Amino acid sequence: MSDLGVETGERIAWSGALAGKVVLVSGVGPDLGRSLVLRSAQAGADLVLAARDGARLEGIAEEVRALGRKALAVPTDVTDAGARRDLVAAAVDTFGHVDTLMNAAFIHPTAISLIDTDLDKMRSWSDLNVLASVGLVQELAPTLTARRGSVVLINSMVIRNRLAGSGAYRMDKAALLAAARSLSIDLGPQGVRVNSVAPGYIWGRRCGPGSTTARRRAGRRPRSPTTRSPTTPTCVDCRRRTRSLTPRCSWPRISPAGSAVSAST
Repeated sequence: MSDLGVETGERIAWSGALAGKVVLVSGVGPDLGRSLVLRSAQAGADLVLAARDGARLEGIAEEVRALGRKALAVPTDVTDAGARRDLVAAAVDTFGHVDTLMNAAFIHPTAISLIDTDLDKMRSWSDLNVLASVGLVQELAPTLTARRGSVVLINSMVIRNRLAGSGAYRMDKAALLAAARSLSIDLGPQGVRVNSVAPGYIWGRRCGPGSTTARRRAGRRPRSPTTRSPTTPTCVDCRRRTRSLTPRCSWPRISPAGSAVSAST
């Protein structure tokens, strides 16, 4: 997701698509989560921000307020059932309702083969990557139904690729897609849209001009003028980077990237 205008300070005109709406974003990190929040505010929404880092939440909430929208920052752990209930209660107490849930909370396990992955660790990862999403929708179901709202569960391109060492994460994201499809069956007849979006690589701290990867590459010898940019690699780059034998270029493009996997009814 591009931060054009957000990072440069350019004032982007509101589209009005979310005017009068209240959007709850869970997993408000410094990259994707922040972009989801600020883009929603620029579209006219008021925001409920949820993540573990209270200081970061408040900083992003101030950015929302600077755009003329209201923001409620709720430091929380969405893997905890009580915390989820308190989060939803705080949102409804403050704004009266919630129209949309966008859940971007996740943990990306260390790269390791599925054969060698500890099952107890996998269970803890699934608590955040899958079950927290379902739990949030369960808590929000009454207000989402009343408002004929929507749910967006952020997935990953990992469900489409063959990247080694991503077995546990791939399992969680595949389960998240299945959850979105099932939730759409449950809530679709009541007017609630449920979708899962699977983006590719996103500019941010880990992937972008100022990222650790970029700084590490800065010490290497200059690339040949005929070599493509790292964001648009050749098929050779794809096979080298993903260790895939696919004959065609499958390297994801920077936002909008990956595929939008619709689960709505």
